Amino acid sequence: MTIKFYNVRKKASVEIAEEKCTKVIYKKETPKGTQERYAFKAQDEDGTKLTVFCGKVAFDKANCPIAK
Repeated sequence: MTIKFYNVRKKASVEIAEEKCTKVIYKKETPKGTQERYAFKAQDEDGTKLTVFCGKVAFDKANCPIAK
């Protein structure tokens, strides 16, 4: 399976294999409690760091390792 990212340098969408991606959870304290955002991170062959945000269902479904 692949994950679609947008590469700003190439100005085009690129697809990265799921094995080369990592999962990240961004946590933020708000007055209503802790907010969690889910994302995938990867690096393109030209060295561009890529990030795409996703929902919890897609996050849980992917077989990527969780980044620290």
